[in-house]
Amino acid sequence: MAYRSWLYVPGDQPAMLDKALTRGADAVIVDLEDGVATRDKDSARVLVARWLSELDPDHNPHVWVRVNPGALRERDVRAVATMPALHGVCTAKTDRAEEVAVVDQLLTELGSTALVSPLLESAASLLDALRIASSARVRCLQIGEVDLTADLGITPGAAELELLAIRTHVVVCSAAARIEPPAGPASPDFRDLDRFRRSTIALQRLGFHGRVCIHPAQVEVANEVYTPTTEEIRAATSLLERFEACNSGVTVDDDGHMVDEAVLRHARRVLEAAPHQR
Repeated sequence: MAYRSWLYVPGDQPAMLDKALTRGADAVIVDLEDGVATRDKDSARVLVARWLSELDPDHNPHVWVRVNPGALRERDVRAVATMPALHGVCTAKTDRAEEVAVVDQLLTELGSTALVSPLLESAASLLDALRIASSARVRCLQIGEVDLTADLGITPGAAELELLAIRTHVVVCSAAARIEPPAGPASPDFRDLDRFRRSTIALQRLGFHGRVCIHPAQVEVANEVYTPTTEEIRAATSLLERFEACNSGVTVDDDGHMVDEAVLRHARRVLEAAPHQR
């Protein structure tokens, strides 16, 4: 199941952890990195490990943990890797595929089945994006655009056209590696939900699936954008039924347009995202 929404929650706020599970997001990212002050890193790690240990492994939404880069990464992974309720780790500031390989090896040693979602936040990460995407355990890529734009010296305008080439590059690398499409980047402006909706729709058209949210108010918008409408579900179902009924590798849709395997692939994705599949 591809997530429509990923909701961040700081790992040092006990009251917020349980609440995050009730906000309607398909996935929750418990943050041990930027959302936690340096002085609180150790206590937050212990807190999150204890919280995960008490969580029902079959509980929805799926729970991920964003782990720190550098020397703290191994400590973070070791603290949470063996918890049955952990679905995956988001590796902050992942510059190279070798870093993902180290995390994969550590998870293997600990007997964990956790997946990995690397965050690309530097020029170096963009240049190695295909290898990172092709790494073992990687489910999907994410873009940490605040750090990335700072590293590149980019100042995005209102339409964010300055980020178009970067976003397309990450979509292409994900497709080439045959992993899930990347999750749409977080937007710090959680008060302007109309703008958030417009940018989420634009990201969807660009090839992203789902949106990272930093505030619960954004979750409903992301879920709505990435939930197929009744008409989209009807059209996809009709298309697949028509193709299965014909004896050829090519058919036409209701409007007389030619349909081949590429079109059918999109129809299957629509049905996979339908509400009854959740």
